[in-house]
Amino acid sequence: METSKPAMLELQGIHKSFGSVDVLKGISAQIAKGELLTFVGPSGCGKTTLLRIVGGFTSATSGRVILDGEDISNLPPNMRNTKMVFQSYALFPHMTVAKNVGFGLKLQKWPQKKIETRVEELLALVHLEGLGHRSIDRLSGGQQQRVALARALALEPKVLLLDEPLSNLDANLRVVMREEIRNIQERLQVTTIFVTHDQYEAMSISDRLLVLHQGVIQQIGSPVDIYERPANEFIAGFVGYVNFLEGQVDSVQNGCDSVWISTEFGRVELDHHQKDIAKGDNVLMVIRPETVTLSPWNGDESQNSFHGTVQSQMYAGNLAKYTVKFGQKEMVIDHYNPMGSRKYGKSEKVKVTIPRNVHVLKRKTD
Repeated sequence: METSKPAMLELQGIHKSFGSVDVLKGISAQIAKGELLTFVGPSGCGKTTLLRIVGGFTSATSGRVILDGEDISNLPPNMRNTKMVFQSYALFPHMTVAKNVGFGLKLQKWPQKKIETRVEELLALVHLEGLGHRSIDRLSGGQQQRVALARALALEPKVLLLDEPLSNLDANLRVVMREEIRNIQERLQVTTIFVTHDQYEAMSISDRLLVLHQGVIQQIGSPVDIYERPANEFIAGFVGYVNFLEGQVDSVQNGCDSVWISTEFGRVELDHHQKDIAKGDNVLMVIRPETVTLSPWNGDESQNSFHGTVQSQMYAGNLAKYTVKFGQKEMVIDHYNPMGSRKYGKSEKVKVTIPRNVHVLKRKTD
């Protein structure tokens, strides 16, 4: 997401070590005012540690956290204008919903009447009107998650921190609450950092994603950038399923914006839109399953097409998934909304056609 908004939060060279283990290796990033940025990556990549450093629950080994122009690196959590919604929600079971939501306001010595008014506003915001008197143990998981969110928003933090807040919910409720969190965040324009290990969740809720691997930022970008223009092989394979096809650039034609790549299965022509690709480069084509066309093989040769054999097929109503083998290479192909279209059976000869707009990664040379 390109934005002209000023940075609300800036991370400057954040390092974190636990003993001899380097968990974060120099993380620097800016989060814009009103943006929802998601930290995503595999287990152990450092995303929750980084979130806890922002919130003050873990200290960085080195580096600075700048909030709205102020260095808060050495401040405890209660002195930072940030609020965390934990994975476990951390609600007080002996308090009512209203008292949970108003707890921070009471600590700030707000007048009781003002607390009651603010709590009513927040319960309406998260669609829990009329439930202020109810005890926490009488709420569903989704309702408890809403209470935790309302409590975090009570003092209008400059940055809201969400540590896998949906992981305890079932799949359908996760979708509902994901949309609810996004709606509330957009309505309040509160700068938000969301942590999840779920790539689909990260893609669907975020303005931008910060992808971590082994304590290093691999890429920061919009969901479109991350999915369609991954910076490296790890990103391409981590976010969604991908087919890789190796090749070598044997011609770059700038006049007609084309690049020709030779593969072991034949020559393909792609749109030339990447300035770092040159003749002679060894490359890796990033081919998403839903972009590939499957058709019957009738012996003809056509541009960007290979012929192969269906190894497996799965029909799931809204999706037909095929695995096609050509040579020693297998490619997964997804056909969405396949009702009424041609179905292919196991061992059937087919033609696989790759689109021209495939993203290409330059392979590193030793």
